[in-house]
Amino acid sequence: MKKRPSGQKKLPAKLLRIRESLGLSQNDIIKAFRLEGLKRQQISAYENGEYEPALFVLVKYADAANICLDILIRDEYSLPESLPSKEKYFPH
Repeated sequence: MKKRPSGQKKLPAKLLRIRESLGLSQNDIIKAFRLEGLKRQQISAYENGEYEPALFVLVKYADAANICLDILIRDEYSLPESLPSKEKYFPH
């Protein structure tokens, strides 16, 4: 795991909101996203901003929320109000 860069301040809250909107626990998200090898403590560290998730993890979250990856990783974009988005959500 990589320490989170200081530039991404909203990512942890976005990850948490996606997981909660899907009605999943941290353990459930590992199973649902097929993130074998990850532990609940790692998901917690992502959501608390302690560590930066790998790209494949971010892609799983974006796909589950039906949003483009830009929305998830760029602070200037916000998540749509309703998650998962009914149609693929693009900011531009």
